[in-house]
Amino acid sequence: METVSENTCFGGVQGVYKHASEACKCDMTFGLFLPAEAKDGPVPVLWYLSGLTCTHENAMTKTGAQGWAAEQGIALVFPDTSPRGDGVADHDDYDLGQGAGFYVNATQKPWAPHFNMWDYVAQELPALLTGKFAIDGERQGITGHSMGGHGALTLAMNLPGRFRSVSAFAPISNPTGSDWGRKQLSAYLGDDESNWARHDSTLMMRETGFDGPILIDTGTHDQFIKLLRPEALAEAMAARRQQAVNRLQPGYDHSYFFVSSFMEDHVTFHAEHLWS
Repeated sequence: METVSENTCFGGVQGVYKHASEACKCDMTFGLFLPAEAKDGPVPVLWYLSGLTCTHENAMTKTGAQGWAAEQGIALVFPDTSPRGDGVADHDDYDLGQGAGFYVNATQKPWAPHFNMWDYVAQELPALLTGKFAIDGERQGITGHSMGGHGALTLAMNLPGRFRSVSAFAPISNPTGSDWGRKQLSAYLGDDESNWARHDSTLMMRETGFDGPILIDTGTHDQFIKLLRPEALAEAMAARRQQAVNRLQPGYDHSYFFVSSFMEDHVTFHAEHLWS
């Protein structure tokens, strides 16, 4: 593993690291914030999964999450959104290929050799973090924005017991019923829609739900709200009587101005459950 950079941040350390990924078969870069408490032993961790076109850097530099995490004594991890490199398949469309991994394990050409973001986030990177850093693998929460919110919700529901809490900012809530989803799931997983279901948080909510608390924020002026389909997930949560707070925030759009406005709420929400 290579240390790309380390900077003092809110009394802790914001690092960026690169490593050779077995899951993605290329070099992967991630950001990791460790609060001051990590000097004395393992701390809880909150995963932040980013959205379309993003890298590890966007949320790391735009959300202000480190300040709130430092107050709560929890770590933050910012993975990349896809494999990258000259030998990695790509597409001219912004919502497919590099920067648009959708947190699935691709089974179709040309994506299958590298696009294994599910295994990367669910298995490989957690093992690396707990092995190399002062991270408590028994106390994990997960959040994300847009495509990353989709990933956070589906990972949490598919991995019972892994995460104590899950939240999302403007998640793609019903990708099997949206152009932000059907296009990518068919490209990565093929045309058999039965293989898509575990990557749709609305369908997973109907099937299993989440064994813990959920917090979701979406802006009423989100320019992509028809693609996000928050109403589908809300109906599924109501039908299951899922423990959840699902908020529509008046006037907010899809940008990082929206995410940063409610980041304190989300970090505090996770900290309450990570330290309990």
